[in-house]
Amino acid sequence: MRELLEDTAQRAISYLDGLRTRSVAPSAEAVSKLATLDAPLTEEPTSPELVIKLLDEICSPATMAMAGPRFFGFVIGGSLPATLAANWLASAWDQNTGLHTPTPATARLEQVALNWLLDLFKLPPGCGGAFVTGATMANFSALAAARHALLARAGWNVEAEGLFGAPAITVVVGEEAHPTLFKSLGLLGLGRNRVRKVPVDSEGRMRADAMPPLSGPTIVCVQAGNVNTGAFDPFSELCELAHAAGAWVHVDGAFGLWATASPATVHLSTGLANADSWATDFHKWLNVPYDSGLALVRDADALRAAMAITAEYLPTSPFRNPSDFTPELSRRARGVEVWAALRSLGRRGVAELIERNCRQARHFAEGLKAAGHTVLNEVVLNQVLVTFGDSETTNRVISQLQAEGTCWCGGTVWQGHTAMRISVSSWATTDADVERSLEATLRIARAHA
Repeated sequence: MRELLEDTAQRAISYLDGLRTRSVAPSAEAVSKLATLDAPLTEEPTSPELVIKLLDEICSPATMAMAGPRFFGFVIGGSLPATLAANWLASAWDQNTGLHTPTPATARLEQVALNWLLDLFKLPPGCGGAFVTGATMANFSALAAARHALLARAGWNVEAEGLFGAPAITVVVGEEAHPTLFKSLGLLGLGRNRVRKVPVDSEGRMRADAMPPLSGPTIVCVQAGNVNTGAFDPFSELCELAHAAGAWVHVDGAFGLWATASPATVHLSTGLANADSWATDFHKWLNVPYDSGLALVRDADALRAAMAITAEYLPTSPFRNPSDFTPELSRRARGVEVWAALRSLGRRGVAELIERNCRQARHFAEGLKAAGHTVLNEVVLNQVLVTFGDSETTNRVISQLQAEGTCWCGGTVWQGHTAMRISVSSWATTDADVERSLEATLRIARAHA
C-alpha cells in the first residue's frame, strides 16, 4: 500500500506541476488514445501498480486542465492546495459521514465549517445546512424544505402523503433562472414547466415591478450571480413582495453567494439575508474538489423534516447527524475539504480570492473593449461576455482559442447575441495568466477580423 500511494502521489504531483506549461485542452492524439480503454474486462486480476500506471499514462494527457490557471469555462476553479491534500487524507480515513456517533471527527468538522459559513455569508446562525454534491442538489434540498414548510402550513404532510391530492404550489422564477433549478423542481414533482416566469432586465436581473400577484403556497426563486453576466436580483424588493404574500424565497447562489464574503462586493447582495433558503457550490469559488455544495435553510426543522430518516439500526445522537439534512444516508466526508479551505484561507483570504478574480475579470473586459470588441455585460463580478462580431465569427474565435490551448473559454447565447463567456474563478490564476490569455484571444480575434 505504501509504495502504491507514494507512486500515485508522485504522479499526481507531476501532473499538477505541468499544468502551467501544457495546453489547457488535451490534444487530439491524447484523446484518441482513450480508445485503448475500450476493451473486454480481463479474466485475471491486474496489479494496482499497473492500474495506476494505465490511468496516468492514458488518461492524464487526455484531461482538460481545469485545475490549472487558465481555464475560464463553466465558473469553476481549481482545487486549493489544502483542499486537495484534505481530500486525499479524508479518502484515506474512508468515513461514511452520515451519523455523528460512528464518525465524530468528520461530523464535527462539517458542523464547524457550517458555523463558519453562516458567519461568512452573514446569515442567521441557526440555519440548517446540507453538505451535498453541488448546486443542483443544494437547490433540490432547499426546495424540498420549502415544499415541506408550505404544505405543512396548509395542513398537508408531503413526506407521508406525497403530492397526490396536495394543495398546489406556485413556483415563480426569473426568465434567466439556471437550468439546474428547473431540474431540481422536476425531481421534486413541482414540474419544470409549471413555473411562472418573471421578465428580466438587460443584465438578467428579475424585475420586481413585473412580479405577478402572489397567493397560496408559493416559492419565489431568485438569483445571486447570473451564470452569464454575474448580475444579482433585487433581493430586498423581491423578498418584501414575496413575504407579504406568505411566499418562500429561495436564492440560487451557486457562485454569487460568495460575494457576501468580500467588502468590495457585499453591496451586490443587499437583502439576500432576508430570504428563506440559499444554495451554493464549493467547487465554483471556494475552490474545493468536485462533488461539493451547500443548501442553507433558515428553518432548520423544515430541512430536517424533509430529509431525515430513522431505523432501528441507526444510532441516535445528541449531536448533529449530517444525514438528517441531506438526501443521502451514505456519503463521503465532503465537509473536510470545506473546513480545510476556510481554515487555510481565513476570512481575509476568502475575500482576497473573490476580489482578485473580480479584478482580473474587469481587466479582461477592459482589454477586450480597448481592442474594439463588444463586452455585453456590466462586469460586476467575475463574468465577462464578449462578442467578436456576428455569430459565425464569434464561434470561430472561440473554437480556435480552445484549440490553440493558451486558455479555454466557452460559448453562450445572451439575449440573442452569440458570445464568449470568460469566468475567472481560480485561486491559481495570476495577473500574468490573464495577460497571456488576453493576448492569445486578441491575436486570434484579429486573424478573423
